[in-house]
Amino acid sequence: MTDPHPLPARAREWLQQPSFAFLATVMEDGSPHVSPVWVHSDGDRVLVNTAEGRVKAANIHRDDRVALSLSPVGQPYKHLDIRGRVVELISGEEAARHISELHRKYRGDGDFPLKPGEQRLKVVIEPVAVWVAD
Repeated sequence: MTDPHPLPARAREWLQQPSFAFLATVMEDGSPHVSPVWVHSDGDRVLVNTAEGRVKAANIHRDDRVALSLSPVGQPYKHLDIRGRVVELISGEEAARHISELHRKYRGDGDFPLKPGEQRLKVVIEPVAVWVAD
């Protein structure tokens, strides 16, 4: 992949909103897998969260290439598309805190209801290509 790409101001703004994103990962046979995710950013990196045992987690462990697309709330004809690579997978308490932060962003309050034994993963994505259709 290419060098990291900074996120434009509009992309950062949209990532702060409770917009649903669709994350594409690569299956073992090379085919795409797409799933909706809650999303946020920490500057130029994109953050999502998943759990061990999910298809997207297994795909990311095997192949760090991902793509993400979202439209801002109430603006379906505008969109942000990002291609990137997963540069860090964080587990444990930090990942559990992160899913609760996302839960508050999207649901308004409270902590995310973790299932017994659930192992969350905070997925850190470094963009390598970014398109904003504003």
